[in-house]
Amino acid sequence: MSRTYAVTGSASGIGQATAALLRRRGHRVIGVDVRSGDVVADLSTPHGREEAVEGVLDEAGGRLDGVVANAGLALPTAATVAVNHFGTVALLEGLRPALVCSRAPRAVATSSMATLLPVHAPLVDACLAGDEDLALAIAVELEARGPEAGAVLYPSSKRALSRWVRREAPTPRWAGCGIPLNAVAPGIVRTPMVADLIATEQGRDALAGVVPMPLHGYLEAEQVAALLAWLVSEENTHVCGQTVYVDGGCDVVLRGDDVWSWNDSAPVAVTDPAARETVPAG
Repeated sequence: MSRTYAVTGSASGIGQATAALLRRRGHRVIGVDVRSGDVVADLSTPHGREEAVEGVLDEAGGRLDGVVANAGLALPTAATVAVNHFGTVALLEGLRPALVCSRAPRAVATSSMATLLPVHAPLVDACLAGDEDLALAIAVELEARGPEAGAVLYPSSKRALSRWVRREAPTPRWAGCGIPLNAVAPGIVRTPMVADLIATEQGRDALAGVVPMPLHGYLEAEQVAALLAWLVSEENTHVCGQTVYVDGGCDVVLRGDDVWSWNDSAPVAVTDPAARETVPAG
């Protein structure tokens, strides 16, 4: 059955690949991009976000089956925070009522394996508090210190986005309305943005030290698109609040198996008190 999707960042890279894949499968895609698309809008500004939401709603007739919030920047500038976190959140929240009208609504955002890298904690906190003025003031200060300090803006914006998804996904507004909300976290994707860096052995070696990808190496945009397409398909009924790492094993290498350590000393949830001594925790 044909479905209607909105895809941001549809003019290039992962967004373009996702829009093309969904169309090949017979679905209608409303492309949103700052340069070209069915809806042209700049997600770095509140006005641009309003234009994006209104444009998609007009194109879709007020009803959507899925949203792929993919648009993003990877620059050492404050605009990266504005687009990656606040633009994505505003778009998802603005289009949520249109998703509620669908029989099988789905939503997904594009995060990054950069969520695993060092971040600027006050910036992440400001993003999660929804305080864009404070977040951008922090970002502008970091940008002014130069590219090295500004490099933390991208992972910080993506960390905040993944945490927002995790917080919002199980709430009545999303899970309660039958909307699986998730994110994907790609590793290094072969795009013009990284072409120069991966063109030399020295560049590849330096990158591998930060982003190890032992399984099959770098990604193509189409490989990320396939995961995004599944997450917004009717087949995905129970994946909720997850950031799914499609990164060739980078997450596993960097974090190992410590993702469960928070629960090591948690009490056992059993109804029979006599069983507490025999049922292992975890």
